Amino acid sequence: MDCTAAPQVIEHLKEPLNFTPFDTRWVPQSARFVVLGQYPRATGCIRVCQLNKGKCEKLAETEQPKGFKCGTFGASSIEDRHLATGDYVGGLAIWDLENMKKPIWSVKGHDLIVNAIDGCGGLGVGSGAPELVTGSRDGTVRVWDPRTEDPVLSLEPVEGETPADCWTVAFGNSYNDAERCIAAGYDNGDVKIFDLRTNTLRWDTNVRNGVCHLQFDRKDIRMNKLGVSTLESTLVVYDLRTYHPTEGFAGRKEKVTKSTLWGAHFLPQNREVFASCGGNGTITLFKYSYPEERSIKDKEGIERGVAGTVEMLNQKELSTQPVISFDWHMNKTGLCVFACLDQTCRVAICTKLHLY
Repeated sequence: MDCTAAPQVIEHLKEPLNFTPFDTRWVPQSARFVVLGQYPRATGCIRVCQLNKGKCEKLAETEQPKGFKCGTFGASSIEDRHLATGDYVGGLAIWDLENMKKPIWSVKGHDLIVNAIDGCGGLGVGSGAPELVTGSRDGTVRVWDPRTEDPVLSLEPVEGETPADCWTVAFGNSYNDAERCIAAGYDNGDVKIFDLRTNTLRWDTNVRNGVCHLQFDRKDIRMNKLGVSTLESTLVVYDLRTYHPTEGFAGRKEKVTKSTLWGAHFLPQNREVFASCGGNGTITLFKYSYPEERSIKDKEGIERGVAGTVEMLNQKELSTQPVISFDWHMNKTGLCVFACLDQTCRVAICTKLHLY
């Protein structure tokens, strides 16, 4: 393809850090972002930064006893913009960024490290009550209502078996007050979708490699697509509109880079465009195209899904180390913040995305 007409990934700024970053998130409706991580002495850090005339200003920082692994604003209102975090000892907390001396809500969520967290019902995205979902090394996935201290739902591994490490969780299908699903990805390659309305396992499959990240293309619509990123550089995009009793959902597999794929993040303004984060320090932009017919009937007359195609728009190597977290800005199309394991946090601009 002609890359001169393709979207360009332009690094806007690069901020060196004195701790290892594990997650980055834009503060909703602002030019600020937070970076979560761990100091070499194993204490945790939350840093709030602001973009100002092409420079990065540090607005606030707090050091806490335990390292932070993940964070989300997804269960907070736009007025409050409270940050929910998961830490290295299984703690779950919610922070007011104006006063970070101590959390406004905290519980011991898991026995081991909280690997992933996601929120829904806040920021005007998704229907229903604000909720958090967490996944941990102890194999459990728990749903939390920030108004109470006990989990609303706890999905436990089978007793007697060695639990699979839950690496990633995501909310989706929250298109009315009753419906909501969570997807969870595990180190053994399992991908599971749980229906919170019926309290049942809706679908599970195995992608043969550890699942580093998964995300629904939108939280607030009927399940449409699920992007799954794995070790061994495999990306799988599932079409979730048509379920077949024996074959499940149709998926499209792509090899992206010759390294771990740390995430695939759908653009908030266009759910067909997404960016993947590579273990070799690259950001790759993709466009998903639907087939002419999204479902066909098999020999028995049962509807079966048809996977679409994935086209690479552009690729840019921005670091020598893995890009381990990534976040699109909800208001500014193409503006993104991401963290790399070379102890830097970077802001980039992806151009021409409104054309796709």
